[in-house]
Amino acid sequence: MEKVAEIIAEASAEVVEPRFRALAAGEVMEKAPGEVVTIADREAELIIARRLRELLPVPVVGEEAVAADPALARALHAEPAVWLVDPVDGTANFIAGRPEYAVMVSLVRDGRTVASWIRQPVTATTYTAELGAGAWRDGHRLTRTPAGTDPAGWHGSVKTRFLDPARRRLIEGNVGAFGEVTGGRHAAGIEYPDIAEGASDFILYWRTLPWDHAPGSLLVTECGGVAARLDGTPYQPDPPGGEDGLLVAADPATWERCRATLFAHR
Repeated sequence: MEKVAEIIAEASAEVVEPRFRALAAGEVMEKAPGEVVTIADREAELIIARRLRELLPVPVVGEEAVAADPALARALHAEPAVWLVDPVDGTANFIAGRPEYAVMVSLVRDGRTVASWIRQPVTATTYTAELGAGAWRDGHRLTRTPAGTDPAGWHGSVKTRFLDPARRRLIEGNVGAFGEVTGGRHAAGIEYPDIAEGASDFILYWRTLPWDHAPGSLLVTECGGVAARLDGTPYQPDPPGGEDGLLVAADPATWERCRATLFAHR
């Protein structure tokens, strides 16, 4: 666990942090319509992938490598163990000079996330989680307190970008039952720790790319929260294009109440 934390911290310090608020012309590119990437993403992924393979020689499924060759993501189902890498989570924030970005890695064995690491460079904070062994922030164990029984006191986020119009209207008509609902902080590596730390009580995602959600989902579940598909099935990382919809909440009761409230037909 410590060695992977060192790898991502060193890669971040070497090629990501020096470019924060200092990206030069030509260092931001469009990799797909509406999707941007920076030289920091690409260089960090190469460094992290190489060092992870030295540590454990299994396939590395990196966000940028999959953008170039989508077939690489099949390793999540085809291989007994896989590294997942998100070299700069929250790239749009990073480009805009906003501090909400992270560097993330997870280890998947037999389709289950068994370990994860989230590094928030601006605060030099590292979150780690290990299946069955707990969740940690810089060596301090995290335990999530239940959100309480009144949704009017809950704070959460709903991601509407990839929702179909009918479902978006339904959910937007129901969010008034909660104390506060935002559009999120545009970086899973910030949003999942917010739930683990008690700064947020729930979040609804729709598109669920594995490198975005494997690290944080393990962090939340290992501190007592829930990360599950809308039918209640625990989240497991799938290649892009798989099932949509993921509700993350502080505790099982909050998860059930959020799902019932968000999707209630009135």
